[in-house]
Amino acid sequence: MIRAYREADIDRVLDIWLSASIKAHGFVDPAFWQSKVGEMRDRYIPASEIFVYERNDRVVGFYSLFEDTLAAIFVDPDLQGQGIGTTLLDDAKGRREGLRLTVYRENAPSVRFYENHGFVSLGEQVDENTGHAEIVMGYRV
Repeated sequence: MIRAYREADIDRVLDIWLSASIKAHGFVDPAFWQSKVGEMRDRYIPASEIFVYERNDRVVGFYSLFEDTLAAIFVDPDLQGQGIGTTLLDDAKGRREGLRLTVYRENAPSVRFYENHGFVSLGEQVDENTGHAEIVMGYRV
């Protein structure tokens, strides 16, 4: 079930974000992600519209929208590959006429995931925080 984020979800959302970020981005030092937990808690989450996927009364995934940007979509690493990410992405696509996102070029599984769900490359840029190349992708209804 997808529902709106509640403040009580914060610790679980941060746990999912951190563990999934470290797993998906093996090319970035885990210490980088750990150093960003406070910013996620205090800056990015409060500024975003967040929806969580709940299974058996436990948050197992979430996505974050900031205007027309899909700022984050993460699933508990132990539950990836079960369709939760697709369900979250479909829900996000239903809330906007179009979406943009960035994904690290080195994160090939995620690039394929977005391509398989109708996103196309709009160009590339370098993430100023990590120095790694990102693909800017877009989706239109």
